[in-house]
Amino acid sequence: MARFLSRPLAAPARHPLSLGAPAPAAGSMGPRCSAASCLLFLLLLGTSDFFQSYAVEVDVKDASNATCLYAEWMMRFLIKYETNSSDYKNTTLNLSSNVTHNGSVCGNDTEAALLAVQFGEGHSWSINFTKTNETYQGDFITFTYNTNDTAVFPDAKRKGPVTVVVKDTMRPVQLNNVFVCHNTDFFEAENVTQIFWNVTVQAFVQNGTIGKKESRCRADTPTSAPTVPPTVANVTTASTTTLSPAPTTAPKPVENPDTGNYSLKSGNATCLLATVGLQLNVSQDKPLLININPKTTSADGTCGNTTATLKLNDGNSTLIGFTFVVKNASASVQKFYLKEVNVTLLNRLNGSVISSADNNNFSKWDAYLGSSYMCRKEQTLEINEDLQIHTFNLWIQPFLVKANKFSTAEECFADSDLNFLIPIAVGMALGFLIILVFISYIIGRRKSRTGYQSV
Repeated sequence: MARFLSRPLAAPARHPLSLGAPAPAAGSMGPRCSAASCLLFLLLLGTSDFFQSYAVEVDVKDASNATCLYAEWMMRFLIKYETNSSDYKNTTLNLSSNVTHNGSVCGNDTEAALLAVQFGEGHSWSINFTKTNETYQGDFITFTYNTNDTAVFPDAKRKGPVTVVVKDTMRPVQLNNVFVCHNTDFFEAENVTQIFWNVTVQAFVQNGTIGKKESRCRADTPTSAPTVPPTVANVTTASTTTLSPAPTTAPKPVENPDTGNYSLKSGNATCLLATVGLQLNVSQDKPLLININPKTTSADGTCGNTTATLKLNDGNSTLIGFTFVVKNASASVQKFYLKEVNVTLLNRLNGSVISSADNNNFSKWDAYLGSSYMCRKEQTLEINEDLQIHTFNLWIQPFLVKANKFSTAEECFADSDLNFLIPIAVGMALGFLIILVFISYIIGRRKSRTGYQSV
């Protein structure tokens, strides 16, 4: 029988669920983690109203009660679902305190390891790990959410479990090493964004001992030296000395963002190319311009024949997704265009969502299929009334990339050679209007003179 043990609250409270370890069933491929073969810990962070965010710590034991798979992580899910009124709503699904871990598998040389948890009203999440002679890595992540959970999905049109499977992008980790990633990472597929942070995992643990050497994710790798506050010498002043206020300096204007180069691959072939500088304009509390730094931005997404998605993660605090689709311009001609853009701003420390916005009614950046779209001048994508994206030096090709190069570009009107004709045309129109007014004035004068002579 499982029981929760109370701990002092000097540190975040741990509630371990201690269980025994039975012998594996005859004929099984490997030891499985059931209700009596694992250790599961739920860690409540901070106060009880802190987003109800729990950390899960799972220690999977084999038949000899030795650790074979260990993981501790935090995660949250952003889900967009359809309501009975055919509208779409965004909801957040957090881990709850009633987490189970049925179905976890240690794995071996011929069978993948599996880490599985179940929580809430019919929700579950799992990841399987594969290994070579020297490394292990995550393979597929499977997430199932249940829209019958009316507390999370009120007025959902579709009822029942919905399963989403995504390919894990975890880099191979040396056996006996622990993979650690404190920064935020995310996967997005089928209207679901999975957010992870404070991840510690080791699959295929040997001899029951967790490794001491860490393999860090890219986001945890420091890019600059920490800022050291300056030291100030002690100064003795008379009691009557008054200090003048420090002069105020005007804030520096935000410069245009740096241009980043992004690409996606399908197998060994490049299937999407993008070059763009991105700037967010957030105006919820007060106007704020945020430049996306390409040096800390990673690209992910999917390619297809009629739909392609580019997902950018800037330093694990800004998630931007661009969705492109193909349309029939005529019976024999197809064009692509930007259909949807979604933006999520995250808290770096705990992965909580600061702001999330989506617009799926765009019809921009269109070009013939097989070509690319280019616009060097600044453009603005309005996601909603509180969030805009400014693009600079844009060059995009989401379909039919050949030889890892952009195809011939179709330029936006702002970049075209005819753009200079606009002020000329306006000037000519104004000049023609002035001449027309002058001629009308002369004709009016002549008519008035003729009237006086007749009298």
